[in-house]
Amino acid sequence: MKRFSFRLVNMAIGIFLYSLGIILTIKANIGYAPWEVFHVGLSNTIGLSLGLISIIVGFLLLIIVMACGEKFGLGTILNMVFIGIFIDILLIIDIIPLMDNLISGSIMLVGGLFTIALGSYFYIGSGFGAGPRDNLMVVLARKTKIPAGICRSAVELTVTFIGWLLGGMVGIGTIISVIGIGFCIQITFRVFRFDVTAVRHESLQDTYKTLFAKKGAENS
Repeated sequence: MKRFSFRLVNMAIGIFLYSLGIILTIKANIGYAPWEVFHVGLSNTIGLSLGLISIIVGFLLLIIVMACGEKFGLGTILNMVFIGIFIDILLIIDIIPLMDNLISGSIMLVGGLFTIALGSYFYIGSGFGAGPRDNLMVVLARKTKIPAGICRSAVELTVTFIGWLLGGMVGIGTIISVIGIGFCIQITFRVFRFDVTAVRHESLQDTYKTLFAKKGAENS
């Protein structure tokens, strides 16, 4: 049970850091990352908070991947809900200043990408399942037989274009995000000697069985 609790704590830390990284990339003010272009565009159009939009989009993606037969875990659900909640909280308390020039904006953006990478290390390492956006990439790769990297690029280009049409900010920061996130993740994972392929993710059913098996063993 201690191991399970440790994994939950790691997942919570990862989700918060991921949310913080998103806010840093937004406050950099030189162009949003692809999904943030989409989320901000929808937020501006519909009038709902950015965090709530993130939750709604995640929920719709979850329905799609479920319909395609893809398994999801506890981390998928908590990712979907709490990243949106943390985003709104961080925006409300407004402790991160908005950058007003390219140099400071670029520094904050890169810091945000590394924060997202660090959050990914904790979150993925917990083994509770991928987020709904990552699951969408997996579903597309499986259904189309196209490499996952190409599917991810296609999805991000699509959401960037739609978000731009809806008023989301596209700029040099968008290009830096698309190119730089992979490098930031690679560097962070190498520093922590983290092999993402070695992680076995639990489905929601697996986590349920694990919890009740442990309770049964403790009561016997």
